[in-house]
Amino acid sequence: MIRSDFFRNVLIDPFSVVTGGGGYFGYKLGCALANTGASVVLYDIHKPMWEVPNGVVCIQADVRDYDAIFAAFEGADCVFHVASYGMSGREQLHREEIETVNIHGTRFIIDACKQRNIARLIYTSTVNVVFGGLPIEDGDEETMPLCPVHVDHYSRTKSIAEQMVLAANGTPLAGGGILYTCVLRPPGIYGPQEQRHLPRLAKNIERGLLSFKFGDPSAKMNWVHAENLVQAQILAAEALTPEKNYIACGTWQHWLCSVLRVGIFSSVRISLPLHFCNVVFAISGR
Repeated sequence: MIRSDFFRNVLIDPFSVVTGGGGYFGYKLGCALANTGASVVLYDIHKPMWEVPNGVVCIQADVRDYDAIFAAFEGADCVFHVASYGMSGREQLHREEIETVNIHGTRFIIDACKQRNIARLIYTSTVNVVFGGLPIEDGDEETMPLCPVHVDHYSRTKSIAEQMVLAANGTPLAGGGILYTCVLRPPGIYGPQEQRHLPRLAKNIERGLLSFKFGDPSAKMNWVHAENLVQAQILAAEALTPEKNYIACGTWQHWLCSVLRVGIFSSVRISLPLHFCNVVFAISGR
């Protein structure tokens, strides 16, 4: 749980928009903002599957619809752009939709912020923009360059969108003032009621499908708890203010130490090379 005193010295906007607010993390972020007394719009093509708290308005629309975005952004002080498409599952095969949502949708978000005089934009990117298969230890923004080549379309489009958001930092707003932007690169997200990763893994275990691993058997991955990521987002919004000199930086992490019992993995005896898996995926995607 987020500590009750966490928001004591955090500047919360009276009106924030969260794109992708119908999804797990966007909903969590919107609820946390609403709990501080802020007015919140959850903007998503899907409605949340959870109860919407007081002070939160849901707008069911597409990030590829500029007119809908422009209308939803009226009066907003800060935008948290969480919406994306194609991270996992069958979505990864829909290349055109991945491109239009992640790239064109982000362009619409940036343009709407400028036209609506919204001075702060926080973008949820992904660690995939810097991870290309080689180990990363103690990496940070200054030491980790963007990957020149990505094996999947989702990571490539997220990298392009991230660069668009960062390039927009310092650009003028239509009514005067400056747009300030920030990018966060979370790894896999987990937490209570998370529906994308852990439930699917549990079902595959029940079906007896967890019979092999791919890549280096000794590889480890750092996950982040949803509430830690909520904290990072709100601190980023606070940092893009005159009081913080418009500088948002820092690191945060939360280890997913044990998801499954050791006994489950003891039955996994086959390890497939990562390059082999990429080739199979590419062939099946055609």
